[in-house]
Amino acid sequence: MVKMAANGEKQQGHRAGVYKQKNKGHKHGKHRTKGEIERENKGRVSVTALTKKQRKEQKKMDRRHKANQLRRNKKDMVLTEKRRLGSRDGPPHLVAVIALHAGVDAGAVTKLLRGEAAGGVVHQEQCISGISDSFGLILPRFKQRFTFLSHSTADIHSLLDVAKIADSLIFVLDSTEGWDSYGDYCLSCLFAQGLPSYALVCQGVSDLPVKKRVESRRALLKITEVRFPDARLFPLDMEQDATLLLRHLGTQRQRKLGFRSRRSHLLAQHATFTPNSPAEGSDGGPTGLGTLCVSGYVRGRPLQVDRVVHISGHGDFQLSQIDAPSDPLPLNITTPRPAKPGKGGDVDMQDGGEDETPVRVLMKADPSCRESLQTEAEVDPMDGEQTWPTETELLEAEEARKNKRVMKVPKGTSDYQATWIVDDDDDENGDVDEESSEDDDVDDMMDEAMERDEEENNSQDAGSGCSSGEEEEEEEEEEEEEEVCSTERAGADQRYDEHIDEAAEEEGLKRYREARANEMFPDEVDTPLDTAARIRFQRYRGLKSFRSSPWDPMENLPLNYSRIFQFQSFERTRRRILAEAAAEDEGAMVGWYVTLHITDVPFSVMESVQSGKPLVLVSLLPHEQKMSVMHLLVRRHPSNTEPIKSKEELVFHCGFRRFRASPIFSQHTSADKHKMERFLRPDAPTVVSVYAPITFPPTGVLLFKQRNDDIQDLVATGSLLSCDPQRVVLKRIVLSGHPFKINRRSAVVRYMFFNRDDIMWFKPVELRTKWGRRGHIKEALGTHGHMKCVFDNQLRSQDTVLMNLYKRVYPHWTYDPYVPLSLPWVKREITVDMEDLEME
Repeated sequence: MVKMAANGEKQQGHRAGVYKQKNKGHKHGKHRTKGEIERENKGRVSVTALTKKQRKEQKKMDRRHKANQLRRNKKDMVLTEKRRLGSRDGPPHLVAVIALHAGVDAGAVTKLLRGEAAGGVVHQEQCISGISDSFGLILPRFKQRFTFLSHSTADIHSLLDVAKIADSLIFVLDSTEGWDSYGDYCLSCLFAQGLPSYALVCQGVSDLPVKKRVESRRALLKITEVRFPDARLFPLDMEQDATLLLRHLGTQRQRKLGFRSRRSHLLAQHATFTPNSPAEGSDGGPTGLGTLCVSGYVRGRPLQVDRVVHISGHGDFQLSQIDAPSDPLPLNITTPRPAKPGKGGDVDMQDGGEDETPVRVLMKADPSCRESLQTEAEVDPMDGEQTWPTETELLEAEEARKNKRVMKVPKGTSDYQATWIVDDDDDENGDVDEESSEDDDVDDMMDEAMERDEEENNSQDAGSGCSSGEEEEEEEEEEEEEEVCSTERAGADQRYDEHIDEAAEEEGLKRYREARANEMFPDEVDTPLDTAARIRFQRYRGLKSFRSSPWDPMENLPLNYSRIFQFQSFERTRRRILAEAAAEDEGAMVGWYVTLHITDVPFSVMESVQSGKPLVLVSLLPHEQKMSVMHLLVRRHPSNTEPIKSKEELVFHCGFRRFRASPIFSQHTSADKHKMERFLRPDAPTVVSVYAPITFPPTGVLLFKQRNDDIQDLVATGSLLSCDPQRVVLKRIVLSGHPFKINRRSAVVRYMFFNRDDIMWFKPVELRTKWGRRGHIKEALGTHGHMKCVFDNQLRSQDTVLMNLYKRVYPHWTYDPYVPLSLPWVKREITVDMEDLEME
C-alpha cells in the first residue's frame, strides 16, 4: 500500500538489501507430529518388523560370534563338497586327458596312470560308452576313486561336451613348444565355455640332458603363464610322477561352474537301445523310436524323474523310470545302501537274472506331474476376435469375397485405405503381403540389389575409359609376357592356385568391401530413382530423440511371436526357480549310480554312441524346453577377422545345448531402444538376439561359423544376457543430401529425394548434418526433389545433410538343433590385401 507523506508526496516502501542478516530456522527435530502420522496412516497398522534400532542393540561379542558361525558353516559346506567328490558317498572323480600338441601322446599318460606303481587298482576298462580309452581307478591309500578318459580333440563339439561334465582336466603339453595352433584354438574354446580344475603335464623332460632340464622348464613356464598364471607343471615320464599327479588331482580346489552345478547331469557309462513295438507306433510299422537305457553317476543336483532331460546334440526327451543297479566302481564292499523312495510310491524290485543282483526301481514317472515336451505355444487364429460372427454375416462375407475387386496397392495399406484408391486397370491382379517378417525380407533384398547395382556401375565406369588402341597394346604386351614366362613359374603358380577356392575368395572380398563401406558410411543408403521413397521406406519412421522418443514394444508384432513364451518378470522367475532347485532333496541323489529309461528316442542317438562319441545328459529346469527370444552378450574373438553379417547362420554353444540359428546384432546399452548392427563389431560387446529354447543364466556362450570346407571357426564368446521378447531393436537407415545453395541458416538441398511428394511425406522428420547442425524441411522447390531447409546455425558448403529413419526388426525363425560335424580346425592365412579394398 502506498503511503502519503505530509506534503502530499508518495513514500516508497522499504526493501531489504543484499546484506540483510538471515537467521537460521528453529531445528524442531524434523519429525512429524502424532496428528500428522495418524492422518497419513488413515487407520492402517504397520507390519511388526525388526527395526534398525533393535538390530543395533545386539552386543559386539554377539555380532562377532554370529560372523564366526557363518564363516565356519560356509567353510564346512565347501569341505564337505570337496571330500564327497571321489569318495564313497559321491560320484567318482571324472578326469579327462586332453593333448594340446600333435607331437604328444595322451595314451602314454593313461598308461602310466594305469600302472601298479602309481598306487591305483584298475577296476573297470572301457567304463564309458563310446570312448575306448577310459577306465575306472580305485586308490585305497587315499580312499578315492577316479574315472579317466582320453578323447580325441579332432571333434571340437565332443571335446566341449566332455569338458562341460568333467571334474578335472589334464592338459598334455610338449616339452619345448607347449601347445600348437590347434591346441591354442581348443584352449580358447574351453576358457570361453568355463574351465574346471586342471593340471598341466609335460612329457619328454627325462630325455633331455640334466643341465638343460631347468632351462627347458623355465622356457615352458614362460609359455604357459600367458594362459595359466601361477600354474604348477608336472613332469610325467615315470610311475612315481603319476602318484604325485593323482594326489594333486584328489586334493586340489575344485572350480565351480554355475551352469552345471545348478542342474543334474550325467555321463553315460553304459547305454542300450530297445526299439518300440509295432503296436506302439502310429501306423503299425517300425517308427525308428525306442527306449534308451543310460547308466551313470548323478552329478550336480538330485535327479527328478518328472523333469525333461536334454541329450547334448540330439534334443529333449522324457523319462519313464529310474533304476538303481549295483555300483560298478565300489570303493569298498559294504551292504547295499537303502534306496530313497520317490514322490510316487515305494521301491520296487526287478529280477536281474540268476547271477546278477536284483535291480531296484527308485521311481516311476507320474503322467499327471511330468513336464511336457511342448516347445511352442499353440497359435489360435481367432484369439484376437472380440465376437463370433453370425451365419448372415458369414454369408455376406463370402459373397463380398467372391465379388471383391482386386487392385495393386502399396504394401502395408489397410483394406479401408485400399477402398479409396481408384484403380484404372481392373484386369491386373496383385497380392498384398501384410506380414512384417516378409516385408523385412523384401527391404533387405532391395538393399542388396541396390548395392549390387552400384558395384556394377562402378566397375563399368572404371572400364569404359580404355580406348581401343590401348586394348590392342595390352594384348600385344600380354602375348610378349606369355612368351617370356618360364615353365617353372607357371608350374608354381598352378600348384598355388590349386589350393585356392575362387568362389570363396570372391565372397570374402565382397564381405570385406561391405564391412568397410558400413564403417566409412554407417547405415547410409541411396534413395532409389525408379521407386518413390515414401513407398520404398514406408515401414520406417523418424524419431525426435532416439533415447527419449517412445516406441510401443507390443506394436505390429510378427506372427512368430504367437509361437513363443514370455515371462512377466524373467529375473524374478529365474531367482525363484534356482532357489527351488537348490532346496530340492528328493529324487536320485548326487553320487548314486542309476539307470535312466528315456522314451521315444531315435536310433540315431545310439548310432552316435557306437561311432565313438560321448553321451551327455542334463536334467532341464522348469520352462527350459520352451522357445522364446534369447539375448546373448558376446565379444568378437581376436583370432577371427572375417566380417560376420547380421542374419547369417551361426553355430551356438549355450550351456549344454548346441544349435544353428540366424541371429541379429544390436548395441549393448541401458536404454529402452537398441540400434541394430549390420556387422559384428570387433571393438565393442554386442548383443545377439535369436529364437532359441529358454536357458537361465549364468551360462557361457560360444559362436562358431562354418566355412565352405566344413571347418568351424570360433567367431565370438560371451555369456547369456536375458530372455526378453519385448527388447526393441531398431534398424537405422540414413538418407543423405547435398546443400546446393546456402543462405546463412537456410539452404537448398538436393539428391535426398527426387520428387515433390516424397519431400512432403518426410517433411515432419528432423534433419541433421555431419558437422552437428540440426534443422527441418521448410518447403519443396519444383518437382525434381529440391527442397528448402532451415538449420539452427550457419551451414558449410562441404557439409552433408542427413535424415535418420528407423524400423523395428526381429530375428528369423531358423532354429535347428542339428549341428553338422566339424572337420579338424586349421589356421587359415588371409590372402586378401587390404590395400586393394580402399574405396574412392
